[in-house]
Amino acid sequence: MLLRCTTRLLELLGDPITEERPASPGDWYANVFWVQRRKCLLVTHADTLFSVFAPAVRAAGLRPLHAFVAPLITHQLAAEGFPADALGPLDRGRASIAKTADRQVLGCMNDLAGVCQHAAADAGGLVRLDLAALHYRLHRNITSPRDYVPAIDLVANRPQQTGR
Repeated sequence: MLLRCTTRLLELLGDPITEERPASPGDWYANVFWVQRRKCLLVTHADTLFSVFAPAVRAAGLRPLHAFVAPLITHQLAAEGFPADALGPLDRGRASIAKTADRQVLGCMNDLAGVCQHAAADAGGLVRLDLAALHYRLHRNITSPRDYVPAIDLVANRPQQTGR
């Protein structure tokens, strides 16, 4: 698992870059942003834009990052009826950390962060936010970089990888 982190998240984690390699469709992108003065995390799969939102996170709880995000991704894939490895192996024990490498994915993540912020405001705050409903919405969001196909459909139609 390769987690490509924004500069803001790398600074929060103490800049734990472990790998430099070209971008790949199987990479995961992670960004931290604020919703109602609380740090929140958004993790997005590069190829499908399948995303997971974690509200009110603490820096200490994000270390090591892969141990925090792997169960979140697994849970959301299971909630949608997919196996844990539907988007590649999610090893809690190890992952590589790198800088972001795809502006298009980052742009989509900024849009999704806006969806999360709006959902929290609409719910009356993060504590009242229905995370299941938000994830349902995130997984069905359409974007022009993916030809207006929802992330959930891209996951469902993704060819099975060999060697998983």
